[in-house]
Amino acid sequence: MASKLIAKLFQWAGWRIEGPRPIGLKKAIWVVAPHSSNYDFFVGLGVRATLGMDIGFLAKKELFNWYSGWFFRWMGGYPVERNKTTNLVDAVVSLINSQESIHLSLAPEGTRSDVEKLKTGFYYMAKGAQVPIILVSFSHSKKRVVLSAPLYPGTDSSEDMTTLYNFYRQQGDVHKAWILNTPAS
Repeated sequence: MASKLIAKLFQWAGWRIEGPRPIGLKKAIWVVAPHSSNYDFFVGLGVRATLGMDIGFLAKKELFNWYSGWFFRWMGGYPVERNKTTNLVDAVVSLINSQESIHLSLAPEGTRSDVEKLKTGFYYMAKGAQVPIILVSFSHSKKRVVLSAPLYPGTDSSEDMTTLYNFYRQQGDVHKAWILNTPAS
């Protein structure tokens, strides 16, 4: 019931989803960029409800405090320690491998601030768990969400990252430094 309401609100707000819908895909890492607004969380809920998919998310552990942690866990959140060296990639690979079906989304910038380059942990999570990456672009100005076809990490990480950067570069109204500062293929 709540999902149908969220999907309707998403539609009424003028948002639309473009690109192939990975319905039936059992596991994937969803890479959402650019992460530029607190509203991205609500857009993500709208995407999840519209697609009818259970997509969890990795988020900074500070969101999972004593008064709001229950809510973010209930919404499918997994807390991430960002300030110290952890074995997050291996932990996520183990989590994915322990599930029959799991979709996890994350913002590879690790912040809403502009960054020079993306963090690459998502790539090694997908590669380690042998699951595809779904690239997701949010455009608040155009109220659209663009999905890529599943990208299966190959043997050439440089080629895979070029594909990723080119996808985000093609979205047009994205002006993040990490897109502008990477070579196009």
